[in-house]
Amino acid sequence: MNRRMVLTLCAMGFLSGCVSQAAAVRVDSDGQPLPQVYKIRPGSEDQISFRLLDSVNALRRAQSAPPLAFNASLNAAAATHARDMSVQNRPWHFGSDGSSPLTRVQRAGYTSALLGELISETFETELVTLATWMKQPDTRAVILDPTARDIGFAWYQEPNGKIWWCLVTGG
Repeated sequence: MNRRMVLTLCAMGFLSGCVSQAAAVRVDSDGQPLPQVYKIRPGSEDQISFRLLDSVNALRRAQSAPPLAFNASLNAAAATHARDMSVQNRPWHFGSDGSSPLTRVQRAGYTSALLGELISETFETELVTLATWMKQPDTRAVILDPTARDIGFAWYQEPNGKIWWCLVTGG
Protein backbone atom coordinates (compact mmCIF):
# COMPACT_ATOMS: atom_id res chain seq x y z
CA MET A 1 0.00 0.00 0.00
CA ASN A 2 2.82 2.40 0.85
CA ARG A 3 4.42 1.66 -2.48
CA ARG A 4 1.25 2.67 -4.38
CA MET A 5 0.93 5.84 -2.34
CA VAL A 6 4.55 6.82 -3.02
CA LEU A 7 4.15 6.14 -6.74
CA THR A 8 0.90 8.11 -6.82
CA LEU A 9 2.47 11.06 -5.03
CA CYS A 10 5.47 10.98 -7.37
CA ALA A 11 3.21 10.91 -10.40
CA MET A 12 1.16 13.81 -9.05
CA GLY A 13 4.33 15.80 -8.40
CA PHE A 14 5.56 15.13 -11.91
CA LEU A 15 2.24 16.10 -13.48
CA SER A 16 1.94 19.24 -11.39
CA GLY A 17 5.35 20.29 -12.73
CA CYS A 18 4.03 19.85 -16.26
CA VAL A 19 0.95 21.92 -15.53
CA SER A 20 2.93 24.80 -14.06
CA GLN A 21 5.20 24.89 -17.11
CA ALA A 22 2.26 24.93 -19.49
CA ALA A 23 0.62 27.72 -17.52
CA ALA A 24 3.78 29.83 -17.85
CA VAL A 25 3.27 30.20 -21.62
CA ARG A 26 0.98 33.15 -22.31
CA VAL A 27 -1.19 33.01 -25.43
CA ASP A 28 -3.05 35.63 -27.46
CA SER A 29 -6.74 35.56 -28.39
CA ASP A 30 -5.97 33.13 -31.27
CA GLY A 31 -4.27 30.68 -28.94
CA GLN A 32 -0.83 31.51 -30.32
CA PRO A 33 2.05 32.00 -27.86
CA LEU A 34 2.82 35.64 -27.16
CA PRO A 35 6.36 36.70 -28.03
CA GLN A 36 8.73 36.98 -25.10
CA VAL A 37 11.62 39.39 -24.80
CA TYR A 38 14.86 37.68 -25.81
CA LYS A 39 17.51 38.90 -23.39
CA ILE A 40 21.01 38.39 -24.73
CA ARG A 41 23.32 37.41 -21.89
CA PRO A 42 26.88 38.73 -21.78
CA GLY A 43 29.25 36.07 -23.04
CA SER A 44 26.76 34.48 -25.45
CA GLU A 45 27.83 36.58 -28.45
CA ASP A 46 29.78 33.78 -30.16
CA GLN A 47 26.94 31.28 -29.66
CA ILE A 48 24.44 33.65 -31.24
CA SER A 49 26.72 34.54 -34.15
CA PHE A 50 27.65 30.96 -34.98
CA ARG A 51 24.09 29.70 -34.53
CA LEU A 52 23.01 32.23 -37.16
CA LEU A 53 25.95 31.38 -39.46
CA ASP A 54 25.24 27.64 -39.20
CA SER A 55 21.56 28.26 -39.98
CA VAL A 56 22.33 30.50 -42.95
CA ASN A 57 24.77 27.93 -44.32
CA ALA A 58 22.22 25.12 -43.89
CA LEU A 59 19.71 27.16 -45.89
CA ARG A 60 22.34 27.87 -48.54
CA ARG A 61 23.42 24.22 -48.70
CA ALA A 62 19.79 23.23 -49.42
CA GLN A 63 19.93 25.58 -52.43
CA SER A 64 23.39 24.34 -53.54
CA ALA A 65 24.92 27.73 -52.70
CA PRO A 66 28.43 27.85 -51.24
CA PRO A 67 28.80 28.47 -47.51
CA LEU A 68 29.51 31.92 -46.09
CA ALA A 69 32.31 32.78 -43.69
CA PHE A 70 32.46 35.63 -41.21
CA ASN A 71 34.48 38.62 -42.34
CA ALA A 72 35.81 40.94 -39.63
CA SER A 73 35.24 44.08 -41.72
CA LEU A 74 31.64 43.13 -42.49
CA ASN A 75 31.06 42.29 -38.81
CA ALA A 76 32.37 45.73 -37.87
CA ALA A 77 30.14 47.46 -40.42
CA ALA A 78 27.10 45.51 -39.18
CA ALA A 79 27.87 46.35 -35.55
CA THR A 80 28.24 50.04 -36.34
CA HIS A 81 24.93 50.13 -38.17
CA ALA A 82 23.03 48.11 -35.54
CA ARG A 83 24.06 50.62 -32.86
CA ASP A 84 23.33 53.57 -35.17
CA MET A 85 19.80 52.33 -35.93
CA SER A 86 19.17 52.29 -32.18
CA VAL A 87 20.43 55.87 -31.87
CA GLN A 88 18.12 56.91 -34.72
CA ASN A 89 15.30 54.74 -33.33
CA ARG A 90 14.35 53.48 -36.77
CA PRO A 91 15.30 50.49 -38.89
CA TRP A 92 16.59 51.75 -42.17
CA HIS A 93 19.63 51.40 -44.39
CA PHE A 94 21.03 54.91 -44.00
CA GLY A 95 23.35 55.90 -41.19
CA SER A 96 22.78 58.96 -39.03
CA ASP A 97 25.57 60.61 -41.02
CA GLY A 98 23.80 59.79 -44.31
CA SER A 99 26.05 56.81 -45.04
CA SER A 100 24.88 53.95 -47.22
CA PRO A 101 25.65 50.27 -46.63
CA LEU A 102 28.35 50.53 -49.33
CA THR A 103 30.02 53.46 -47.59
CA ARG A 104 29.93 51.67 -44.22
CA VAL A 105 31.57 48.46 -45.48
CA GLN A 106 34.22 50.48 -47.32
CA ARG A 107 34.94 52.49 -44.15
CA ALA A 108 35.31 49.20 -42.27
CA GLY A 109 37.96 48.08 -44.78
CA TYR A 110 35.98 45.60 -46.87
CA THR A 111 37.43 45.55 -50.40
CA SER A 112 35.16 43.02 -52.15
CA ALA A 113 31.69 43.81 -53.49
CA LEU A 114 28.84 44.52 -51.10
CA LEU A 115 25.92 42.27 -52.07
CA GLY A 116 23.24 43.04 -49.51
CA GLU A 117 22.24 44.32 -46.10
CA LEU A 118 19.37 43.04 -43.99
CA ILE A 119 18.10 44.87 -40.91
CA SER A 120 15.48 44.27 -38.26
CA GLU A 121 14.03 45.87 -35.15
CA THR A 122 12.56 43.23 -32.85
CA PHE A 123 12.44 41.65 -29.42
CA GLU A 124 12.93 38.16 -30.90
CA THR A 125 15.85 35.80 -31.42
CA GLU A 126 18.31 35.74 -34.28
CA LEU A 127 16.69 32.56 -35.64
CA VAL A 128 13.18 34.05 -35.56
CA THR A 129 14.61 37.08 -37.35
CA LEU A 130 16.30 34.84 -39.94
CA ALA A 131 13.03 32.97 -40.49
CA THR A 132 11.25 36.29 -41.03
CA TRP A 133 13.88 37.36 -43.57
CA MET A 134 13.45 34.02 -45.37
CA LYS A 135 9.70 34.65 -45.81
CA GLN A 136 10.25 37.66 -48.09
CA PRO A 137 11.63 37.13 -51.62
CA ASP A 138 13.94 40.17 -51.58
CA THR A 139 15.54 39.43 -48.21
CA ARG A 140 15.69 35.68 -48.92
CA ALA A 141 17.60 36.51 -52.12
CA VAL A 142 20.29 38.28 -50.07
CA ILE A 143 20.74 35.24 -47.82
CA LEU A 144 20.79 32.74 -50.69
CA ASP A 145 22.78 34.81 -53.23
CA PRO A 146 25.11 32.22 -54.81
CA THR A 147 27.80 34.84 -55.47
CA ALA A 148 28.13 35.71 -51.76
CA ARG A 149 31.18 34.41 -49.92
CA ASP A 150 31.37 36.63 -46.84
CA ILE A 151 28.95 37.59 -44.09
CA GLY A 152 28.90 40.16 -41.34
CA PHE A 153 26.42 39.92 -38.52
CA ALA A 154 25.86 42.01 -35.40
CA TRP A 155 23.21 43.46 -33.12
CA TYR A 156 22.62 46.01 -30.47
CA GLN A 157 20.22 45.34 -27.60
CA GLU A 158 18.68 48.26 -25.74
CA PRO A 159 18.01 48.07 -21.98
CA ASN A 160 14.28 47.57 -22.70
CA GLY A 161 15.12 44.41 -24.67
CA LYS A 162 14.65 45.76 -28.21
CA ILE A 163 17.24 44.30 -30.56
CA TRP A 164 18.56 45.93 -33.73
CA TRP A 165 19.89 43.20 -36.03
CA CYS A 166 22.12 43.80 -39.06
CA LEU A 167 23.40 41.22 -41.54
CA VAL A 168 25.68 42.15 -44.45
CA THR A 169 26.86 39.93 -47.31
CA GLY A 170 29.65 40.39 -49.80
CA GLY A 171 31.77 38.54 -52.29
